[in-house]
Amino acid sequence: MEKLVIQGGKRLSGEVEISGAKNATLPILAAALLADGESVIENVPNLRDISTMVRLLRSLGARVTQSNGSISVKPTNSLVPLAPYKLVSTMRASICVLGPLLGRLHEAEVSLPGGCVIGPRPIDLHIKGLEALGAKITIEHGYVKAKAKELRGREIYLGGSFGSSVLATGNVMMAAVLAKGETWIENAACEPEVEDLANFLICMGAKIEGGGTHLLRIQGVKKLRGARHRVIPDRIEAGTFMVAGAMSRGDVMVKNVIPQHNNALIDKLRAAGADVTHTKNTVRVRGKKVLKPVDVTTLPYPGFPTDLQAQMMALMTITPGISVITEKIYPDRFMHVSELNRMGSKVFMEGSSAIVTGVKRLSGAHVMASDLRASAALLLAGLVAEGRTDVHRIYHLDRGYEKVEEKMKGLGAAVWREKE
Repeated sequence: MEKLVIQGGKRLSGEVEISGAKNATLPILAAALLADGESVIENVPNLRDISTMVRLLRSLGARVTQSNGSISVKPTNSLVPLAPYKLVSTMRASICVLGPLLGRLHEAEVSLPGGCVIGPRPIDLHIKGLEALGAKITIEHGYVKAKAKELRGREIYLGGSFGSSVLATGNVMMAAVLAKGETWIENAACEPEVEDLANFLICMGAKIEGGGTHLLRIQGVKKLRGARHRVIPDRIEAGTFMVAGAMSRGDVMVKNVIPQHNNALIDKLRAAGADVTHTKNTVRVRGKKVLKPVDVTTLPYPGFPTDLQAQMMALMTITPGISVITEKIYPDRFMHVSELNRMGSKVFMEGSSAIVTGVKRLSGAHVMASDLRASAALLLAGLVAEGRTDVHRIYHLDRGYEKVEEKMKGLGAAVWREKE
């Protein structure tokens, strides 16, 4: 096992290239199971979660090859409907094979998913949507078991306690493309990753309208063909480097991005006093010596993303004044608070909100990463802390950030890995 070591105090400057979006790639790879033929997915990041999905697809009977940032997936006639616990338990996004398996094989047996420990994330909306299409679903011995003689289009409302669900929208959409008749999904997630999945399915021959909106119209087709698709840039990785630029009072040019995907973050960084400019596919962030506190509430897209909440909190820990960060997506997603406080921050919890009082400086310490985005927050905190910070359990970080220490080094950071 490895840890990440950061010697703080370096001002970041320069350019950084953003990788393909993990949260778009995973369901797109699953969607390739629906095709009669080979699909090639480009701009794929080299991440642990991607490797897990590749192993899962192979276990289902697909032929999968990887080469230079692209993955080809060719379903075979020997596809099996079983997604085993050993693979699914390590990554929540594995649940996205449920819809394609049900759509193609009319049956699926998928282990209940694992992943980051950031509070309960039930799959009730997945079940609700697939049952509406005609599937009979039970949960037995830790597995979701689904069967359907045929799937038929329906009007489906996918609202949940905390709004729409990205993975549930994707699962229902992937099942519906081969269902008989027309499906309407109301309160669909409109995140860029869902729109990217819809665009890939359209390239395969699906008939989908409304991608990127809360209302999807899907006309079922008899079969889909293989397709070639380039995954969108990762807006969360881009946002993490944007926060790093502001936090280090640096000058960072983030390349290969779609700026409008990060409008909510850009708005908050500007409100905090950072200078943020962008072109069609770049964002430049120049931090100021003194920033201002801002309040943040996470919401479904186009609101402020929950996956950038921890990073924004890290920025606010060294911003003079008081900030309030409220989590509306995963109310328990605050496991990074205790670790930031170990570094000298002043954050206390009040329900689903964190009250952050900015301090003059953080101090390096040994900290433990609890989940993927908490890992990123601790990395950012280490970049500006006095002395050395050791971030343990960085296998979480490797699930979502490609070559993160190399990219940080390219901006002038003192970051390296060591064996535990």
